[in-house]
Amino acid sequence: QLNMAKKKEAFLKEFKEGPLLFRPTYKFDRYSEVYDTSEKKRKPAWTDRILWKVKNLCEAGSKEDNSSEEEHPISVNLNNYVSHMSYGISDHKPVTGTFRLEMKPLLSDPLVTLNPEGEWTAEHDVLIRYSTVPEFPSSAWDWIGLFQVAFRHVNDYVTYAWVEDDEFSSNKDSKQVYISASEIPKTGGEFLLCYYSNNLQSIVGISEPFQV
Repeated sequence: QLNMAKKKEAFLKEFKEGPLLFRPTYKFDRYSEVYDTSEKKRKPAWTDRILWKVKNLCEAGSKEDNSSEEEHPISVNLNNYVSHMSYGISDHKPVTGTFRLEMKPLLSDPLVTLNPEGEWTAEHDVLIRYSTVPEFPSSAWDWIGLFQVAFRHVNDYVTYAWVEDDEFSSNKDSKQVYISASEIPKTGGEFLLCYYSNNLQSIVGISEPFQV
């Protein structure tokens, strides 16, 4: 029925689905892996499905745009698409999909370039040098955070420095801010510096990994 609907409904044609390599997920006797044994004996069917679509950012503009998938800033790939026959609370079996989401950069150059200066150790204050593109909308509420390389959220910082309050030096090409020795993790490890923009509400610059 879904395939028939996709042929009739234009909006459904834009959605993708992985291959159906699992058994039909309906209708089961509850708490079993046996298909319907009631008087109706419904024919097994794939009624539980996962469809997805990557929205073209140009859709709000020209309808004539024929941008290829390679030009989309977001790509989605299906890693697996499976049913779970062990669940018996319903006459349906649940279906899950695992996807890989890749965000492609919209800018070729970062808005902010960051570099840790000298040796980073908890024995002395450390310096960060950074520079911004001319049109960057900086704010007094911007900050530079120290993150472990495996961080997953902007709030996962170990410590941070305000770009204005903790400024150490400034010239036409770059600025320096400092972080006090007491804020540097004594355990060491591999870290990154990230510049958070208050105006853009996002991280706009990330340094190369370095050792502390």
